[in-house]
Amino acid sequence: MGERQFLSPEQYDRRFSPRGDGTRCVHAGLPEPTPGAPFLPGPVLAAPYHLDPWQGPAAAPNGYGRPDNPTRRLLEAAVGELEGGDCRVFASGQAAITGLLLAVLRAGDTVVLPADGYFPVRAFATDTLAGNGVRVLFAPTVGPYPAFDGVRLVLVETPANPGLDVVDLPALAERAHAAGALLAVDNTTATPLGQRPLDLGADVVVASGTKALTGHSDLLLGYVATRSADLLATVTAWRTATGSVPGAFDAWLAHRSLATLDLRLARQTANAEALARLLAERSDVAGLRWPGLPEDPAHPVASRQLRRMPGVLSFDLGSAERVARFLDAARLVAAATSFGGLHTTADRRAQWGDDTAPGFVRLSCGVEDTADLVADVTAALDTAA
Repeated sequence: MGERQFLSPEQYDRRFSPRGDGTRCVHAGLPEPTPGAPFLPGPVLAAPYHLDPWQGPAAAPNGYGRPDNPTRRLLEAAVGELEGGDCRVFASGQAAITGLLLAVLRAGDTVVLPADGYFPVRAFATDTLAGNGVRVLFAPTVGPYPAFDGVRLVLVETPANPGLDVVDLPALAERAHAAGALLAVDNTTATPLGQRPLDLGADVVVASGTKALTGHSDLLLGYVATRSADLLATVTAWRTATGSVPGAFDAWLAHRSLATLDLRLARQTANAEALARLLAERSDVAGLRWPGLPEDPAHPVASRQLRRMPGVLSFDLGSAERVARFLDAARLVAAATSFGGLHTTADRRAQWGDDTAPGFVRLSCGVEDTADLVADVTAALDTAA
């Protein structure tokens, strides 16, 4: 692959910002229109490609399916447009984040990770990174953070999963960069329509596209996005060497799904606000968190940093048994892990190893009619009580 040319934040703003989110989602990554061709070309299902007998892979962009696939490149262009950087997609969110960590960190390096973030990332750091000689430090999303002197990489997840705390990214980026550290932001919960960390000072974005980005609960996907040519080359080399790429059909499904991201997020946010207001009024629900509520601890930072609030909220029903009764009684809330899909789901996080109370619930709002969802949750809570 030839060297990619990067646009500055100002160039990205001039190129994309005049268009609304819906327009950008519908048109992101599409090739120039050609009479007789589809809007989005179908998936290219190929492992080897025809090579030029004389020049070999230098003659064409496709040489072998692991490093090269045109369907994957179109998706990367689309996600890159939305995030405001260059993008590499991975087979899953976990593949993307562990790939970034392993590609950047070496024995003797120090990394700071969220103590309240995605549990498998913390387990990976403890089991694998520490075993490779990397010093691993943990800090809550809202701090306090350790001194960053000698730190190679700071990774934050904001809003955090599943607790939904939010950190001031420009302030954290300034502090990390002053100490010579890189700042990586997990943007899974917010999506690039909710916040663009690269505009807020982050060096690299990592996310699970399995969740709201693609939103149809039918594929696994992850990505890394950056404006740094060096970081992009490092991540690309790691992905090529390890082969942690998504298949062409999954890449095509993901690109197709991006077109409705703005519409899906709008309904999910509206549903989350309605449920948050419902839950806030109930005496049998504790620990409600949703950054869109003015009384939420994350609201002051979230209201100035997020372009839209997430469709995810969390609360505590007091016991595992009451959560089970609630899910049994609900008709529109499915018991399932993951979040950001079309269907409203609820997940008791303690069963997966998260350090949460037994009755802690992460609820992901789907795109059902708001009135129907509020009525269903109300009835299910009444029955569970």
